[in-house]
Amino acid sequence: MTEKRQNVNWMDVLWLLFLLGLALIPPVKEIHKQGLLLAFGVTQLLEGWLIARLPRRGEIYVVLIKIGLAMLFINHTGEVAINSSYWPIYFLPIVTAAEFFGPWATLFWTTLASATYCAYLFDPEIRDLEIPVESYWLLAIRVLFFYLSGMLVNRFAVEIRRQTQRYQELAGALAETNRRLEQAQADARRSERLAALGQMSAGLAHEIRNPLGVIKGSAEMLTQKLKESNPLATELAGYISTETNRLSALVTRFLDFARPLHADLKSQDITAVLDRALNDVAQFWKGATVQVEKNYADNLPPVPMDESLCEQAFVNIVQNAYDAMGASGGGTLRIQVRRSRANGSDGRYADGVEVSIEDTGPGIPPELQEQIFNPFVTTKKAGVGLGLSIVSKIIDGHHGTIRVESSDRPAGDGARVPGARFVIFFPAASENTAVGETAHLVIS
Repeated sequence: MTEKRQNVNWMDVLWLLFLLGLALIPPVKEIHKQGLLLAFGVTQLLEGWLIARLPRRGEIYVVLIKIGLAMLFINHTGEVAINSSYWPIYFLPIVTAAEFFGPWATLFWTTLASATYCAYLFDPEIRDLEIPVESYWLLAIRVLFFYLSGMLVNRFAVEIRRQTQRYQELAGALAETNRRLEQAQADARRSERLAALGQMSAGLAHEIRNPLGVIKGSAEMLTQKLKESNPLATELAGYISTETNRLSALVTRFLDFARPLHADLKSQDITAVLDRALNDVAQFWKGATVQVEKNYADNLPPVPMDESLCEQAFVNIVQNAYDAMGASGGGTLRIQVRRSRANGSDGRYADGVEVSIEDTGPGIPPELQEQIFNPFVTTKKAGVGLGLSIVSKIIDGHHGTIRVESSDRPAGDGARVPGARFVIFFPAASENTAVGETAHLVIS
């Protein structure tokens, strides 16, 4: 089958002009002739509509209708139907079939149209007449021209369809290439920003850490000196020490973000690492009840990963999900792990494992989903915005990908339940990599 025509095009206009010319040729006042030409025109105009309504059988119906109209037309335009001067009207269904179908189907429809035309040889009106041999040769020439026109038009139609498909595939490939190029440019710009920010953060963190150590040591010495003599001063010194510890932890996070990560990759089962991360978060969770639903596929391929770094990444994402659902009275955390094939961070398609971590919290606004992995972007009131940046850094270092999307699941009462879904892809271990083999990787 060919692609469907749904609108009136210039070929339809040419056919209508052709039919109009036939209508103006005598006999003009012959009601059957004009009515059949009008039926041809209406069929031609409604051709696209019929095919759109009946995509599988529309072309068949159109060709059958035109063959039937051609039979009636030559039957009403000559004393002896087969001698009608309007026999070329059969070119209309033949060319239509050649446009819609392939070569073999075009031969079938041409044979059917020729058979309906030759069937008038058995008309009772001419059965007793003597037909000269020249008339049979003339009939054969007409039928051969039916086949010639059908196959010629079909050849051009098939070639046009092939070229159209080729251009569409090329356009799709170019669009995919442009998308990858834009993604690579965005990743390059992001990497440059992260590198500059990392250098600045490292230098700033080192400069801040030294004064913090002095402040903390001074506060502790002040607390020991005052002890019970001045409760207010002791309390204030305690505040200084507590806030200094908080600032020191923040500086440590800056350094974790800025410094290169040393990863020891070892092919292993990703679900074991994921289970440990889930247990770590659940063990220390004190908020509203969160129900965890796991759906792990069987026979998952091993994944080369640094166990501690990936566990840290999973803990960060799961902890964020717990915090989001805890603020809204609890919820459900759905974990799905399955085989997948995706485009890794190195731009190549590879088999691997896809981990989906989905919560029923308030979700992430669409305007932040593209920026959520950038430093200092966060939806938490007290958050710094470095956690997911470190997660993205870890996943990228493993040649994987991570994205966030809205889950928006339907609820039982017909409403929609918002939420966020983090989808992480890890390439599987190659056939040349032994399961126990270890490789060292520096993630900068």
